[in-house]
Amino acid sequence: MRSRFLLLAVFWLPSILCGQNQRQVPPQASERIVKEVRHQLVMLPYLNVFDDIKFSVTGYNVTLMGQVRNPTLKKDAGNVVKSIEGVENVDNQIEVLPLSGMDDGLRLRLYRAIYGFGPLEKYAMPVIKPIRIIVKNGQVTLEGVVDNHADKDMAGLRANGVSGVFSVSNNLVVVKEK
Repeated sequence: MRSRFLLLAVFWLPSILCGQNQRQVPPQASERIVKEVRHQLVMLPYLNVFDDIKFSVTGYNVTLMGQVRNPTLKKDAGNVVKSIEGVENVDNQIEVLPLSGMDDGLRLRLYRAIYGFGPLEKYAMPVIKPIRIIVKNGQVTLEGVVDNHADKDMAGLRANGVSGVFSVSNNLVVVKEK
């Protein structure tokens, strides 16, 4: 009888304790955390068009993802999110891209090819550029948002036309279509 009780305690006690640690998060708290995380990440001083930081919020926990060129930016992103009221845990999975003079040259040529092209110049206007250009070892990934499929296709074609690019992954999202 005693061994059955111990066996039940071993299996049920952890699930009871875990259930006590999981708190229901009010929707307002979750929305506030999402809004504040987005604001704090956009305000990072070294964030630019060649960095892409994404995040997800689960309860009071925030997971940071994406790629950045500067290791300081990864650390700064984690620190500003940790300082947000209500955030209990930050899982910083941001990848720091390798240093490469070749990739730096590609970034500049890609920027000119995309943002310097007449039909896409409208995306160069905001301070936070909606088309993010991520370069890793000659592999290019376009992240962000555009207004229509034609702009998405043009950005991909312009990136593919830059010499030295090995491949282009066009992950641009169309936010509004006529």
